[in-house]
Amino acid sequence: MSVGEEVRAEQGKPQQSLGTAAARNLATTTKSVPQMQAISSRWLLRNLPWVDVQGGTYRVNRRLTYAVGDGRITFIKTGDRVEVIPAELSELPALRSYEDEEVLSELASRCRQQEYAPGELVAPFGSQTDEVYLLAHGRVEKVGTGPYGDDQVLGVLADGAYLGDQGLLDPDAIWEYTARAVTTCTVLILSRQDFEQVAERADSLAEHLRGLRSIPEQSTNRYGEKAVALASGHAGEPDIPHTFVDYDARPREYELSIAQTVLRIHSRVADLYNQPMNQTEQQLRLTVEALKERQEHELVNNREFGLLHNCEYDQRIQPHDGVPGPDDLDELLSRRRGTKMLLAHPRAIAAIGRELNRRGLVPETIDVAGNRIPTWRGVPIYPCNKIPVTEARTSSIIALRLGQEDQGVIGLRQSGIPDEIEPSLSVRFMGINEQAIIKYLVTAYYSAAVLVPDALGVLENVEIGRWQ
Repeated sequence: MSVGEEVRAEQGKPQQSLGTAAARNLATTTKSVPQMQAISSRWLLRNLPWVDVQGGTYRVNRRLTYAVGDGRITFIKTGDRVEVIPAELSELPALRSYEDEEVLSELASRCRQQEYAPGELVAPFGSQTDEVYLLAHGRVEKVGTGPYGDDQVLGVLADGAYLGDQGLLDPDAIWEYTARAVTTCTVLILSRQDFEQVAERADSLAEHLRGLRSIPEQSTNRYGEKAVALASGHAGEPDIPHTFVDYDARPREYELSIAQTVLRIHSRVADLYNQPMNQTEQQLRLTVEALKERQEHELVNNREFGLLHNCEYDQRIQPHDGVPGPDDLDELLSRRRGTKMLLAHPRAIAAIGRELNRRGLVPETIDVAGNRIPTWRGVPIYPCNKIPVTEARTSSIIALRLGQEDQGVIGLRQSGIPDEIEPSLSVRFMGINEQAIIKYLVTAYYSAAVLVPDALGVLENVEIGRWQ
């Protein structure tokens, strides 16, 4: 018995007109194009200024910099025991460019582990700096005395940071601030006594340290660049200084990265099932969408050129209270001129909104392509679901200055490649195999470059799961 007969039997009435199930056999249905949940707003790809790169490589020329940049130290955790990776000790300024693995391993073995409770002093102001603290896990505040005698938080350090390293080279160094644990901290401590004992036995380390001490102090500006000698406010006929602007002899070069896939379509599908929608076009459309999603993910997370991994250490800051508050956003913006956009995971934007609401603040919004985008100090905060969220429910907020003219962050691509359907994106016909399957090679070339270090900043380890 058919469904219609069952319905009629239940109702006890004969069918008087054609049923909808039968009528659909003669009707043309109205269909949507294939939908895809993975498509996101991709604000980074939309707003990033793209520069055409000929030859597949972009070189960033900068002024010569003498300042030794800080770095992050990586650790290995086994149960409750933490060890520093020996090669990572070369991130310390006193060991920069030192590569003797045997000596570094001995230094790493002399590091002792210590735990600090929240509020406990790690190092008091004015005491002698005779130990280096390697922060494996936790948050430490640097507290100093303000101009009116009150305590001020000078900065917050988190996983991978170090403090007290000046004591390795200067036996008279003292702590110029108080280091205090904000959370439970796991720290590895290397004493100057152990460091000197290793240097006495290791000729390579002793020679390395003598070389550091023999390097004359260079005249630099506050960015570490070689200073340009100038004279101003003089009268009469004094000698005017001579100068020149020195360049970095080994500038960084960015090579275009690649994302590819081979799209396969059976010729029978392409021949017979192309009405009312072209199957090949729809397959390519969805493939290109997936490729662009991967492209934006790589621009954020790639270890070679991704924004999260190319931000300089001194441009990374930690939230003062864990949650992303207005004070943290202000500090993030103050690290650079002309910030054009902030990128945050949607859950981080929600956390910002909760903190602003808790303080009685309402962020302004602007209209961007029909979307209401929240702002802070006039800088739009765009959602980006490619920024990772850790298991501890923390994330990052990225600040960008954009464009070549402003020495900002730029996207790299090469237009005019063969079989191009969009700039730097091509679809190449690869032939038909013996199973009658048509193949297309879909390729995208892209990268990103940070022209000067302060064009990119990151507010790290913001808590997005705390509810006040």
